[in-house]
Amino acid sequence: MIFGILAGAVLAYVAWTLFCLELNVRKARAMKVPVIRLPIDPNNIPWLIFQPWLWAILDRFPFDWKSFPDALRFSRRGWHFYENYDPHLRLGPVWALVTPVTVILHIAEPGALNDIFWRRKDFLRPVREYELLRVYGHSISTAGSEDWARHRKVLAPPFSENMMSFVWEESVNQATAMLRSWDRAWSDGIPSMQKDTRTLSLNVLASIGLRKSYPFHGTADPGPPVINEANSYRDSLQTVLDNIILLLMIPYRYLTFPFLPQKFKAVGNGAVAFKNHMQRMLDDELSALARGESGSGGLMTGFAHALEVHKKEAAVNLPMKDKRGLSVEEVFGNLFVINFAGHDTTANTLAFAILLLITNPDVQEWVAEEVMAITQNKPPEEWIKDYKRVYPQLKRCRAVLLESLRLYPSIVAIPKYSSYDTVTLHVASYGEDEPGQTLVIPPRTSIISQVLATQTHPLYWTDGMAWKPKRWIVGSADEGKTKEGSIKQQLENEEIWTPDKTIYFPWSDGPLSCLGRKLSEVEFVAVLACMLQSHRLSAKPKFEGETEHQIRQRVGKVTNEASFEMLLKIIDADRVRVVCKPV
Repeated sequence: MIFGILAGAVLAYVAWTLFCLELNVRKARAMKVPVIRLPIDPNNIPWLIFQPWLWAILDRFPFDWKSFPDALRFSRRGWHFYENYDPHLRLGPVWALVTPVTVILHIAEPGALNDIFWRRKDFLRPVREYELLRVYGHSISTAGSEDWARHRKVLAPPFSENMMSFVWEESVNQATAMLRSWDRAWSDGIPSMQKDTRTLSLNVLASIGLRKSYPFHGTADPGPPVINEANSYRDSLQTVLDNIILLLMIPYRYLTFPFLPQKFKAVGNGAVAFKNHMQRMLDDELSALARGESGSGGLMTGFAHALEVHKKEAAVNLPMKDKRGLSVEEVFGNLFVINFAGHDTTANTLAFAILLLITNPDVQEWVAEEVMAITQNKPPEEWIKDYKRVYPQLKRCRAVLLESLRLYPSIVAIPKYSSYDTVTLHVASYGEDEPGQTLVIPPRTSIISQVLATQTHPLYWTDGMAWKPKRWIVGSADEGKTKEGSIKQQLENEEIWTPDKTIYFPWSDGPLSCLGRKLSEVEFVAVLACMLQSHRLSAKPKFEGETEHQIRQRVGKVTNEASFEMLLKIIDADRVRVVCKPV
């Protein structure tokens, strides 16, 4: 009897799922786009929990990724990284992934993408999905389209050239400290390059809040890092960022309950400590403003000004549409989001770039040639204060960043929704002689801007799956014709190539693009310049007799074994023992 009831319930659920799936297929067909059916919605909670275990098993099988059926491949979180442009080569510039819950349009056509990014009222940010980021309060990430501009106006001024100069100096300081740490272990290899790049990125971010430096302690350094009051803000921030998924799922105040395991309580206490630090920082800035002083000049200074504006607006009961300030909750929410968005993005990109440079020693020499010429081969302490001259000239360093983000963007696909009204969107065809089509998109339809597919598509990129930083430099001399005496002239002629609109957008595009783009560029370039001015990267052989070709193949395999939880990252970069040898 019970078995019959359970079997009937299962059959009813399956039948209802298939019915809903076919209803959504009809909606997609009405838009006249190719369809891939997905019987399980990617956001189904049990599936989210179960699928990593399933793929941990399937990845061990000696099967090619393409041999799995579409319904299985496209249910994997982060499938965009493994598929690249292939679905669009097969199905065209727009196609629909259809589940029992929704229809998700996937688009990789520059003209349509440009419209999606710039028509803010027609194509909306998925604010509901970003609500998880309300760990400490509302922020620019959780603001709706009407309120977003208020947050942006407060956040934009701190990312000035004055701040970039500070980021440059702090990144150089952190990079030189990291290299000193790596010098202790260069013969045996760095214990964890991946952890060290995260530490560097964390220290830079922490310093931005208070305009204060934090000591670098790497995995090659003896003993644990020093824990003291001066480092407590940085350490509580590290606790928050290292346990971000737990904090996004469970409010931190619940993690402090005494009956919870010690690990959970440590995370909760760290999150509380970080909020207390933010409160103290804000109080200090407000006190400085009250005394007529300028404040620390860090991010919190701008937030303190915004809070003062908020207090004045609250006193006169100003309507929301006219407000310009931020509440205390919004100050904390935005400071958290800045740290969250800026930490692992830069750290992961550095990790990808280091492994890519190991497999391309010629690129290391190409970049080092530029660094030594621009810095006149002087030690970092002699050019650290010369940001305005040195940074703009390090174009090859920027080319390494741009090319790394082309193949390994932190966000592989950018979600949007169509507005509450039916909207139209023209999608050009990949064929020059074909007219394309104008989609009539129903209200609240999910739309995915395919970052990785567009940035690797052979229609827009020659040899798009190959990592070639030199593609970003134009105006250089022919390969092999440059003599030492003419390198300065060659570098002066080189410029960064600007791609056609919306074929490259790792920081998103349009008015909602990432505020921290320049910050990430400055940090990355500073670290790479320090590294390749005085060191060269390689990998320690895994066994005696391992050839250079075998090493490069092994490193390349590790680089391309990436996962996507919150961001794209290498699953286990420490399978490669990185050697950073002084030259």
